[in-house]
Amino acid sequence: MVMLDSLITSKTRLKLLLKFFSNANTQSYLRSLADEFGESTNSVRIELNRLSDAGFLNSSQEGNTVVYKANKRHPLFPEISGIVSKYLGLDSLIEEVIMKLGDLKQAWVIGDYAKGKDSGLIDLVLVGKIDENFLQTLVHKAESMIQRKIRTLILQESELSSFEDKLQLNKAIILYNKE
Repeated sequence: MVMLDSLITSKTRLKLLLKFFSNANTQSYLRSLADEFGESTNSVRIELNRLSDAGFLNSSQEGNTVVYKANKRHPLFPEISGIVSKYLGLDSLIEEVIMKLGDLKQAWVIGDYAKGKDSGLIDLVLVGKIDENFLQTLVHKAESMIQRKIRTLILQESELSSFEDKLQLNKAIILYNKE
């Protein structure tokens, strides 16, 4: 596993990279980030400025608020996203859990990880006909590999639309889509 925290010594910078590069659609602003990270606005502002100056983040003015998001056009965007994915264990999760389940239609990461927070708990929504016993075996194996807890929710295709808003799938990371 990539040990980003030994490579990137600024904990605030690491949190920002995880936040914005684990889900490229994530947007946030200074005060929200400071509250979420439990850090001063000044320390977060310094790192936001460094990442923006380097071109890794884009910012835009929305009213009185500056909103930040990952710069998807930066030449290193795919590599940074890949490193963040490896750090969070999502690449192993995909390989070890999702691809071996049977008639899987869709797989989503929701909750903290979809928001870019490394809370140690990965919430996974699986859509399709899944062998639950086999899933639990794979989840247990993946948990020990990535050093994170995985919580799963299995839905049938017919159930997905009724849970879409409650699960906030519009803010989720789609890991797999059979279509």
